Amino acid sequence: MKKILVINGPNLNFLGIREKNIYGSENYDSLVKMIEDYAKEKGFEVECYQSNHEGAIIDKIQEAYYRGIDGLVINPGAYTHYSYAIRDALASVTAFPKIEIHISDINSREEFRHVSVTEPACDGQIVGEGLKGYLMAIDRILE
Repeated sequence: MKKILVINGPNLNFLGIREKNIYGSENYDSLVKMIEDYAKEKGFEVECYQSNHEGAIIDKIQEAYYRGIDGLVINPGAYTHYSYAIRDALASVTAFPKIEIHISDINSREEFRHVSVTEPACDGQIVGEGLKGYLMAIDRILE
């Protein structure tokens, strides 16, 4: 059975609270439930992880390597735009596909959001599809 890790970065635990006009009204628990229900439906194992701390996210990426997961979906949040440390951690693990996800279309928002330093270390990026973008990323990994 395939194992997929979903990592969410800073402030994603505030889904449904922060900027509802951008991120929607569904909360983080709803996101996790949607992903877990999809795993049951499609027959894969999933772990969802969220942290507001850069080092914890790096530790989780490195742990995924040792655990032998089959794919990683990551929403680095604001770290997308400046965390070369997370970028390097992603680039270090080539044993499984990595898809970067963003709920909003980062390319049509503030200028600083247009640059992703983490995306080049991933195998693809999905932006602006709302929460269903996570399921689209999972489907890419399962293909």
